[in-house]
Amino acid sequence: MAAAARTFDAIVVGSGISGGWAAKELCERGLSTLVLEAGRPIRPEIDYVEHVPPWQVHFRGLGDRRALERDQPIQKHCYACDEWSGKFFVNDTDNPYTTAPGKPFDWIRGRQVGGRSIMWGRQVYRWSDLDFEANAKDGFGVDWPIRYADIAPWYDYVEDFIGISGETLGLPQLPDGKFLPPMQLNCAERWVRERLAGRYGGERVVTIGRCAILTKAHRGRAACHYCGTCERGCITYSYFNSVHVTLPAARATGRLTLRPYSVVHSVIFDERKGRATGVRVIDAQTKQPLEFQGRVIFLCASALESTRILLNSKSASFPTGLANSSGELGRNLMDHTMGGGANGTIPGFEDRIERGDRPNGIYVPRYRNVRDQHPDFLRGYAFQGGAGRSGWGRGSSQAGFGPGFKHALRTPGPWRFTFYGFGECLPRPTNYVEPDPETVDAWGIPALKIHCEWSDNERKALQDMSVTAAEMLEAVGATDVSPFVNDNPPGLTIHEMGTARMGRDPKTSVLNAHNQAHDVKNLFCTDGACMTSSANQNPSITYMALTARAAAYAVEAMKRREL
Repeated sequence: MAAAARTFDAIVVGSGISGGWAAKELCERGLSTLVLEAGRPIRPEIDYVEHVPPWQVHFRGLGDRRALERDQPIQKHCYACDEWSGKFFVNDTDNPYTTAPGKPFDWIRGRQVGGRSIMWGRQVYRWSDLDFEANAKDGFGVDWPIRYADIAPWYDYVEDFIGISGETLGLPQLPDGKFLPPMQLNCAERWVRERLAGRYGGERVVTIGRCAILTKAHRGRAACHYCGTCERGCITYSYFNSVHVTLPAARATGRLTLRPYSVVHSVIFDERKGRATGVRVIDAQTKQPLEFQGRVIFLCASALESTRILLNSKSASFPTGLANSSGELGRNLMDHTMGGGANGTIPGFEDRIERGDRPNGIYVPRYRNVRDQHPDFLRGYAFQGGAGRSGWGRGSSQAGFGPGFKHALRTPGPWRFTFYGFGECLPRPTNYVEPDPETVDAWGIPALKIHCEWSDNERKALQDMSVTAAEMLEAVGATDVSPFVNDNPPGLTIHEMGTARMGRDPKTSVLNAHNQAHDVKNLFCTDGACMTSSANQNPSITYMALTARAAAYAVEAMKRREL
């Protein structure tokens, strides 16, 4: 590639949820933009297999267990890494990392065009000022440099473009958005909703999940047809991913250059100019080094990958990593806790069954520490889950044999309801990442060593989830109520964030209110690394809004010749 062909107005590292939005906004605002993706391109006609039943795949959907243990011992912990979708998850041997003794961390990753936007959970919930003000009020972490009013127009902008189905609630802790018609609760879920409303008033509310799945045609994409296997890819483009929504918008401008198989090693920093001038890349196929130049750099590789790139971008000015004058780069790693809750049997409705496979569940917005402070823990949690009847597959874990047993499986089981909690993780400097001095990936790039564990605050919130979930099920008349607390390690929720946080003070943060590095004015980071706290809501819609906002700011700054 000629030198001139390696120079762009903007370089975006990563093509997933944040990278796709950065590409769209920068291209539409007039910049020639290079998007660098570490993995392969996606061919939907081949890679998407949502309608392939288990009897048509070699291992009947269970996958080759020996190969999974050899190549994906971490990735296999994710429910979606199965025989259909395992190809969307990284090879752990090629992409190693290490953890501190006694502190497991499951880093779930996807390296292909679209990244994890192909197999994400699609749940999208706005943050409120309850979240943006939390650090300042209770002293954990630094104050966010923005408030809800700063990002609300960008939530609107993103939701209008990608299509979000959901129900308006009027709750201050969970702002409403621009919604398509909501998916419908089933009979058992409506029953629980009505009885909870009678028992708790407006404090504890059951609603349908707010999800980035279309319930009617939207901007040339078809409505969902409820096949339910979204993590395998959607051939009708009914859910949001960057492959079919933001990257095509960028491509339509004629200003996009998308380069797969491009593993970014580090950012090039010009000591004299005090600016980033480009990126160093290892070609994933040839393993040859390359360099690309750009006037502005957007890191959107995912929280830990973007931070790894910065940590590996050392120079005389920044010996511990680019833009790290604060010493905060790599610190304050967070993920959501998950797995506190309860399930129970909902009596009745035996004459009713669901049609189709709704790719969404219920949601119970945060109610802890909204008005009154709980004595045992800070911040809050929310529930996902729902009701359903087990089918013939329950026979695999049920005692029985012969024709009578098989015949009994023709009738669905009773309605069961689950509340499954997701809780906030406090930002702590003791949860951090650093370059591992001895481990490199398949392309010779230093790997990360991750130090992360739950605090007592997270554990107490998990316990409270199980208690209040059981209380709610008992209050609505469920039977066989079983509370639980799952021992999930950090990382497995796949909401890792922090490590290059936003803040008001350059001495205590890496990025400013516009996701711009305090130390390097033409360097932006808009993925999960930028997060100053974690709230308890799924974070992806916030990444998208922050990315669109930062791109608009960057382009205007370039027009003013500030970058």
